[in-house]
Amino acid sequence: MFHQSNDKLPLHINMSSTQESLALMAVDNSVPSLGGNAHNDNLHKVESFARQSQKLQDDLERLGLKIKHHEENLKFLKNQENMLDEYILDVQVNLGKCHSSSIGAQVENGIPDGSQSEEKTVAQILQIENSAARVVCELKNGHTDQTSNPTLINNVLGVVATLGKVYDDNLSRLFSEYIGLDHMLAIVCKSNEDIKHLEAYDKKGKINKSSGLHGLGSSFSKPLDGRFLVICLEDLRPYVGELAAGDPQKKLALPKPRLPNGTCPSGFIDFAVNMINVEITNSSCLTASGQGLRETLFYSLFSRLQVYKTREEMMSALPCISDGALSLDGGMIKRTGFFSLGSRKEVEVRFRVNSGTSNLAVDYIKAEEKIKISKWQKERICDDMKREQLVLNLVKQDFDSKKKALVSFLSKSSSYT
Repeated sequence: MFHQSNDKLPLHINMSSTQESLALMAVDNSVPSLGGNAHNDNLHKVESFARQSQKLQDDLERLGLKIKHHEENLKFLKNQENMLDEYILDVQVNLGKCHSSSIGAQVENGIPDGSQSEEKTVAQILQIENSAARVVCELKNGHTDQTSNPTLINNVLGVVATLGKVYDDNLSRLFSEYIGLDHMLAIVCKSNEDIKHLEAYDKKGKINKSSGLHGLGSSFSKPLDGRFLVICLEDLRPYVGELAAGDPQKKLALPKPRLPNGTCPSGFIDFAVNMINVEITNSSCLTASGQGLRETLFYSLFSRLQVYKTREEMMSALPCISDGALSLDGGMIKRTGFFSLGSRKEVEVRFRVNSGTSNLAVDYIKAEEKIKISKWQKERICDDMKREQLVLNLVKQDFDSKKKALVSFLSKSSSYT
């Protein structure tokens, strides 16, 4: 094997005697020959052997340098990965200290920490019998043995209802009703590879009830019944555009709606996608292209849904509503031309409410952003390492092949000499 510390090629072939013979025969014109033509033919053959030998040696030297280059690249990338691991660990420690200080300040100021709302959301999901969302919540909250299938728990980000928060109960009801129960209970994964672990099939295409979420549900007497929705982040059409500059929550820089006269409609509050507070523990959930939950999941669910103060103001803004709208007093436009009338329907599962989140220290928000970026950088480095290792293996195979060819050639040329 070639080691990057070696400056010379890893060849242990005694080529001196053969090369010396080739050289002597190529230049010694005083050697008597049986005839001029025969002597010239032999001379040409010797020179040809010498050229081929030199070419094979040059190829080996070139491949050896390539091996050294790729091994050095791998070593550099590994050092970068280790440095990121240490940095992430340090930031997480500081994040924990900041979180404790922030929660303590909230309690002193009489601000609820939102834990009851979180427990209530999970409790609502756990009440839905025979659902995949219930199984996922059982796993995520440690209500069942996670060691039985660690792949599942690692490949699922969570249920939609648990991945975001809003700042008041009214918004929680409105947003939950707008996207509907099926989407609130949808299971979120990063990639198609993650989804493959959720459900397996036999040769006839029937679901294997003993594996994936079905197997886990049956294991604690909660078998799944009916269909369930799974959302793959990397397959969604993400938001393409700028993010709000200096915003710790990285809200989307969406242009405000404009009426035909160029003014912003009265009563417009914000876009729903920017009124979702991305859960702190999921701030590092990035796709391969580096996009977070807001740009993928919540943009897919809400798009450019506009939120207004009153139904009257919402209706007055119809000329500039393209992807639906809500009003705080219960008005709802699903999309252009589709109005939802009647009384408000109470959704079984709602987004969590956390009024204290907006009071978190700025340092805390910055710290979680650093962790998110560092984890994304680490994923990119791991991908680079895989590609570098693949190229290195191919070059080593080529090197071994050339080395065997050179040994065989020198053996034949020595016999001829």
